[in-house]
Amino acid sequence: MRSTSAIRGRSVRGLLIQGLPAVAAALALAGCSSAAPAPEVAGSDRGGPVTPQDDNAVRRAWVDCMHKQGQTGVEQDKDGNIGFPAASTDTGMPSGYDAASRLCDEKVPGIHQVQKADNAKFVEMGRKWVECARKNGYSDMPDPDPEDGVVIIPRAVFDAAKWDAVVRACEAKFPLPGYRIGE
Repeated sequence: MRSTSAIRGRSVRGLLIQGLPAVAAALALAGCSSAAPAPEVAGSDRGGPVTPQDDNAVRRAWVDCMHKQGQTGVEQDKDGNIGFPAASTDTGMPSGYDAASRLCDEKVPGIHQVQKADNAKFVEMGRKWVECARKNGYSDMPDPDPEDGVVIIPRAVFDAAKWDAVVRACEAKFPLPGYRIGE
């Protein structure tokens, strides 16, 4: 004859083994439906409406950062566009510009989205300016770069007299695009 404690021990153990998956499922479901707040993520406004990035404020922060790095030739115009110092045909950008730009790109991460949005506008502005330059005597003016609108004029075809004439003729109609001479 079996003892009742042995029978009870087996039945309790059997109940535990059989009920374990049901208990685990119940705990998992309870965890998913808890009232705990969702974790904060970048860009969230605690569940409220998303506020669009203020592109002008991002540009201003980047320009301010560049000034703090000694790059005072970088300016923001009344329309919010960022102007850069002209690169020398011999030495390129001013000393320290590249390092300052990399640092400010990191400190003001929104500048990358602003630049991408601005590039289409700059390409169109560059195309209009180049068209004007060609109509006003600089027929071999190269097309602007299709990615960022910068006009790159090879040193071999750069003509300072033509350049000065088209700048005077076109700057009143179209803003001068970004440009580099000597590549």
